Amino acid sequence: MRVKARWLQHVFRYAACVIAAEFVAQVYRLIFHVNPTTVALTFLVMVLWVAAYWGFRFSVFLAVVATLAFNYYFLPPVGTFTVADPQNWVALVAFLATAGIASQLADRARRQTADAVQRRRDVERLYAFSQRLLATDNLAELLNAIPAYVRDGFGGKAAAVYLLSSQQVYRTDPMATWFPVHDLQLVSSRGEPIIDHDRGVSLTPLHLGTRTTGAVAIAGPTLSRATLEALGSMIGIAIERAGAMEKLSQTEAAHQSETLRSVLLDSVTHELRTPLTGIKAAVTGLLSDYNLDEAQRRELLTVINEETDRLDRLVGEATEMAQLDAHKVELHMAPVDIATVIESAVEQSRPILGQHSIELRIPPDLPKVRVDADRIAEVLKQLLENASKYSPSTAPITITTESKNNHVVTSVTDHGPGIDEFEQSLIFDKFYRGRDQRYRVQGTGMGLAIAKAIVEAHSGSISVTSQLGHGSVFSFVLPSA
Repeated sequence: MRVKARWLQHVFRYAACVIAAEFVAQVYRLIFHVNPTTVALTFLVMVLWVAAYWGFRFSVFLAVVATLAFNYYFLPPVGTFTVADPQNWVALVAFLATAGIASQLADRARRQTADAVQRRRDVERLYAFSQRLLATDNLAELLNAIPAYVRDGFGGKAAAVYLLSSQQVYRTDPMATWFPVHDLQLVSSRGEPIIDHDRGVSLTPLHLGTRTTGAVAIAGPTLSRATLEALGSMIGIAIERAGAMEKLSQTEAAHQSETLRSVLLDSVTHELRTPLTGIKAAVTGLLSDYNLDEAQRRELLTVINEETDRLDRLVGEATEMAQLDAHKVELHMAPVDIATVIESAVEQSRPILGQHSIELRIPPDLPKVRVDADRIAEVLKQLLENASKYSPSTAPITITTESKNNHVVTSVTDHGPGIDEFEQSLIFDKFYRGRDQRYRVQGTGMGLAIAKAIVEAHSGSISVTSQLGHGSVFSFVLPSA
């Protein structure tokens, strides 16, 4: 079908050359009476145009037809192909030579322009393709996406990538039969591109320096050898880069995991040792041979009771954190008024607030939120406890709520030392405690992590805004009911 269409196009162009030459000759002969020089120049312009847009073969054909028309209609004796004057022979030969040379030059310029346009288009496609290759560092995701990138970026019908290391082929269409595995393996072993014009398929090896790592194939457009080689090098480098980044990420993750285990061990050891030390000292005192009065015995028993409660709380926080991480916490969701939850949390937090005054700024017309009231109260208690720990003993604590874009935003503002920008991105991580506060203020570093997990389980988010020396604002956002 394609050959037939091309043949019809050639016939049309040859016929058009004959008709155009005859038309010009008749116009100049019957309508505009001009000298032979004007006629020759007109024919020459036509030859140049055909050479520039249709190619050399059609321009040479037109040059011959124009020479015959020029001789027949404008050189005496008119109406015959006989040339009486020797000078006219010179003119005919000069015209034909000029037309041939000019058409060759025009055709060369046309081909060079077409090549330059094609190279520019290929460079633009390769640049856009390279940008897409850098969009991900996940090796598996990249390998599955590359065939589609190649097909879409270069206007192909289908594409495939073959890796020598895994002997695996990644295709745009798993059912397509454009690229047999044997052809991809052949290109990989030979290390040279193959362009099959009959099938409309181009294959090129993936190069990483001098090493061949696989092959890529595209069906549809015919790409230049230089473009194919650049494409193979880009894909080879991108795959190697993604693999290296993945290994680096795994190494970094292992290092961070080891660091986290160390921090956890240090934190848990410190927090468990403190109440155990108090319990041990109190029990030793009770078991001693010293005669203790009732007040002293009660004081030691009170120490044991308080430190046991503290141990129980530490174990409870660790258990809750593990359950939240495993998504094993059941939420009892119901539409509630956030003001009721805030008042309940403030009342339950009275023992730890000490001399801090609480200022509530709650608008009366807030929409309800669909939450587990006990869990959200736990979040507020954690934020109030933090504000109490890190603020001066008599500094006020402010709780503010507002409705914003179908969400309810609740904020707890303290007047503590503030948190620097670097630590603001870390304080919601498990077991992280402020660098300047970790030994001055008791805690496990799990409170804010638990608060974050609870809020996110409600499809919300939690954040902090802080300024050193001026305090912090912890805010969590919950969707309206």
